[in-house]
Amino acid sequence: MNCDITTDIARAADALAGGQLVAFATETVYGLGADVFNESALARVFAVKNRPHFDPLIVHIAHVDWVDRLAVDLPPHAQKLADEFWPGPLTLVVAKLPQVPDLATSGLPTVAIRQPAHSVARELILQANCPVAAPSANKFGRLSPTSAEHVAEQLGDQIDLILDGGPCAVGIESTVIDATGDTPTLLRPGGIPLEAIEQICGRVELMSPNAAESAEPQTSPGMLKRHYSPSTPLRIVESLEDVSFDRRTGFLGFAPQPNLPDFEVIEILSQTADLQEAAANFFAAMRRLDAAGLDLIVACRFPNHGLGRALNDRLDRAAHR
Repeated sequence: MNCDITTDIARAADALAGGQLVAFATETVYGLGADVFNESALARVFAVKNRPHFDPLIVHIAHVDWVDRLAVDLPPHAQKLADEFWPGPLTLVVAKLPQVPDLATSGLPTVAIRQPAHSVARELILQANCPVAAPSANKFGRLSPTSAEHVAEQLGDQIDLILDGGPCAVGIESTVIDATGDTPTLLRPGGIPLEAIEQICGRVELMSPNAAESAEPQTSPGMLKRHYSPSTPLRIVESLEDVSFDRRTGFLGFAPQPNLPDFEVIEILSQTADLQEAAANFFAAMRRLDAAGLDLIVACRFPNHGLGRALNDRLDRAAHR
């Protein structure tokens, strides 16, 4: 039997505080929330998602002052980023306090922290009065959910409640920055563009693309080569002239194109070539293509700047087999 979908924040907060699993909207994607200090609830998150324990969780806070519940402190460059981008789609990896369960951090001495911008998410966390560990509310490695209905399709019979906060405005996961070193390192591109981060704190190192290939504890979620994947195979092409139509093929496009071939299904993410609009529509469009009974999804890369960098990252991981 599927769990209830509600808009009652107080009910959802009581459930979270009571050790239950509550899926809830953020501005990025829907998260599957558990009290970070309740290890039984954390264990259920991993079990429900089929998530490997080497993949740490992002902990969501209601206010920047709550960092003190989780971390030793924010280094100066992390504080500058928090001042500029919190609340918002930015996650900071910093040294953790001993009381943060190792289960949430894959045994690492660091914790990933974010203050979401979504008003429903912040009010939920505030009323529950606990930092909330919340990976995306989907099976591990699959497409991230951007509506309450997406959550119900995959996890509705395994979790306790879904708090419906409407569609997600950003539509892709948060940017993750490792702030433990002298120079910030980009671990995962996301809802805050790299260029905006560099304007605040100067040079940002980029993680080596080969740094996340093993089952060792990962510094951040979303670093494995295969992630955010539809069930239907996805292929990235440089030109649509490279596509043969000997099977049922769908197309995921950034903007309208003249003379599109005769695909079975076409999803255009922005009619005005706007990367923000494309990001907001990305996962929902991928879900529609995945549900269309296709043999193959074809996509072209996005402009590799701004949010396009994060969208290309999601394409690369979705296409990896």
